[in-house]
Amino acid sequence: MSTSMSRRSALGLGAAAAVAGAGVSGPAQAAAAGPASIKKVYEKEKAKVGGLWHTHIAAVDSTGAIKPIVEDDADHVTYGYSVQKLAVATAVMEKIDQGEYTLGSKFDLTDAIILGGSGIYHLHREYGDKITIGNFLTAMLLVSDNTAVRLCGLVVPALEINEILAAKGFVHTRVEPVANPNRFYLGTTTPRETHDLLWRLANKTLLKPESCDFLLSVTRWINGYHDGVRRVMSSKERERVATKYGADFNDLGESRHEAGIMFSADGAPLLTYAMFAEGLGDPENYGATHPAVQAHAKIGRTMLDNLPAAPAGAAVTARTAVPRTLPKPFHPVNGG
Repeated sequence: MSTSMSRRSALGLGAAAAVAGAGVSGPAQAAAAGPASIKKVYEKEKAKVGGLWHTHIAAVDSTGAIKPIVEDDADHVTYGYSVQKLAVATAVMEKIDQGEYTLGSKFDLTDAIILGGSGIYHLHREYGDKITIGNFLTAMLLVSDNTAVRLCGLVVPALEINEILAAKGFVHTRVEPVANPNRFYLGTTTPRETHDLLWRLANKTLLKPESCDFLLSVTRWINGYHDGVRRVMSSKERERVATKYGADFNDLGESRHEAGIMFSADGAPLLTYAMFAEGLGDPENYGATHPAVQAHAKIGRTMLDNLPAAPAGAAVTARTAVPRTLPKPFHPVNGG
């Protein structure tokens, strides 16, 4: 399978090939240009923005194996902030896969469970609805609803979330338990483990295929996050990108994260990205004008313009990571 190529994409590939193609020509030259272009733009934008970046970007090669394009401190253990909601959703869907719940199972939306910040439920002002799991998972992943995190805690307690993630092979992707067993802070992950989660989700091995399809259908939906990677894409292009954004701050400064999967026009997963940046400036700017978010937009356009053709798929083994010392976090409202 192959993805359509715009004039801009063709020019980008040609320019990269002219720079990198000494002694190489034809299809091999074009194949090499895509990763080189992505890495070049990533390094340029990172240098422009500053801060501390921890990134893993990978794409399929001609054999169907996923191969890294950028491995920039990819095993660094960092606070995932709202990107971590992907891991929480994975644990909830595991409970559904085990037959304990369905997407239609309902939970009470009470005053006591409401959280402010990102999301929609706190805007209701009057509470008392019975909310299905499908409803609040959609809200959590599409608009990063914080109340939905607490609703997830009613389905699967914090310690069990961590047990599920460990059983799936994740070493550092964890939520942070608090005194109430059904509540937690969103915890830590690494770029490489986030990549592994995404790639297994895209290849329907993280959960049952129908559960993977549900999570992908939400994260690919065009009403989701558009400030970063998907900003300068058409609506059709945005449908080919499953993405999750996270933003907060700690004692290093501001953090702006984004992770996701890019697909071919006919649905084959081609590329994963997990970009975690901390120690940034521009505090309290959670919009599209934050320099790191602007960088995500430029990197995102470059990634989409340089996607490889999709060969036959091949399984990839998840890799473990090396622990690091973490900065003191700011615990936002989407936790305890």
